[in-house]
Amino acid sequence: MQPRTLASLAHALSVAPDQDTTLVALGEALMELDRGAVFAVLRYDARRDLLDEVSVATGQVVRRQRIDTTFDHLPPAVQPAVRAGGQFVDLGDKTPDYARLFDLPPVADGVSLSLRGLHVDGHLAAVVALLESRKIFGARTAERFGAATALFELAYGRLVEREGREEAGRTLEGVMQRVHAEYERRLAEVGHQLSRARSEAELGGGRDTTRILELERETSRQTEELRRATTRVSKVEQQVTAAVGQLEQAHVELHRRSEQLRQKTRTLYLLDRMLTLDGSADDPRRLADGLLNLAGEDMQAQRCSLMLLEPGTDTLVIAAVRGVAPNVALGERVTVGQGVAGRVAASREPLLVQDVSDAAAHPLLRDQFFTTGSFISCPLVYRDALVGVLNLTNRARFGVFVEEDVERVRLLALVTALICVNSRLSERLIPALGVR
Repeated sequence: MQPRTLASLAHALSVAPDQDTTLVALGEALMELDRGAVFAVLRYDARRDLLDEVSVATGQVVRRQRIDTTFDHLPPAVQPAVRAGGQFVDLGDKTPDYARLFDLPPVADGVSLSLRGLHVDGHLAAVVALLESRKIFGARTAERFGAATALFELAYGRLVEREGREEAGRTLEGVMQRVHAEYERRLAEVGHQLSRARSEAELGGGRDTTRILELERETSRQTEELRRATTRVSKVEQQVTAAVGQLEQAHVELHRRSEQLRQKTRTLYLLDRMLTLDGSADDPRRLADGLLNLAGEDMQAQRCSLMLLEPGTDTLVIAAVRGVAPNVALGERVTVGQGVAGRVAASREPLLVQDVSDAAAHPLLRDQFFTTGSFISCPLVYRDALVGVLNLTNRARFGVFVEEDVERVRLLALVTALICVNSRLSERLIPALGVR
């Protein structure tokens, strides 16, 4: 099993087709944090105020069990916090009792049970239960598991809404079928009675005309009732369709927020890798290449470069490149104020170009091989001092950089500048590059 990072967990949850898959993915994430911990999801039925079912993921298998216990069975002191969600609440010495109530594995001394509410559309929909061993040192698993649980909450809400839409469709279809079948049966029965009465009237010389008129009026009444019922069903269908449309819009918004959270999680993961690289790379060239590769991979830039300010001068030096034009080499100099990167360094403000014609008019680092017509050039500034410039262009799959990307690049540039200053990268690397 590959290590389950927050970024990979977010991706797995965003594409999960059902609840079982999300439970398995969350279980793998928990194993990365604490192999001895166990979690379960308690489904909440708001209409009956019941925790009616518990789901426990063991490896790739999900076990479900009915429990049907009211929410009021939880300790009164923790009920408001669980309903509010957002954080785990420790049950303390009540752990053994509630572990048995929720059909969780038997617990021994030194094990604690924590609960956290999950919300869908602002209302409590489920509760995550986490069993872990108490630790003397270090952060509790419940604290470290919070981010993964927040990602799971988004996926859980998406699947609950989808199941609700499918159930509404099935219910509406069933109601319509029953209404039509009932009225068609009643209409057929009245029609049969009318036909029989007419036959009898013909045989009896028309003496049962009154009965025929009554049956005709009944047939007309039944037909009108069928029309009204059909109209009512049609209106209900329109209301359900509108409600489904609103749910779909909510799902789209939830997906958008989930994607934003996934991107932010990926960026945080990237920052962690950059800081880890800073602590492990003794070779300045390896550090520069590593920082540039991480930034380029995160932004899906096929061509990028890292330029550092030469100490004591107003000259930018190309310290690392990735996929740039053949005529661009390490060690080349650009004066601050000249060219795209030089103007960005002088203004200390990032530059975003999206249009192809603009990109052609302002080639980045004399790169005539633009494929997307979109690039970002961002200054590296630390404590008001210019450190260098980060250039990203030719987004993969012919993508275009947008305003939201600029904010992410700002954050990457800030951390890159911090690492460059802390490691004295300019002083250590530029002399080795020579003059070009």
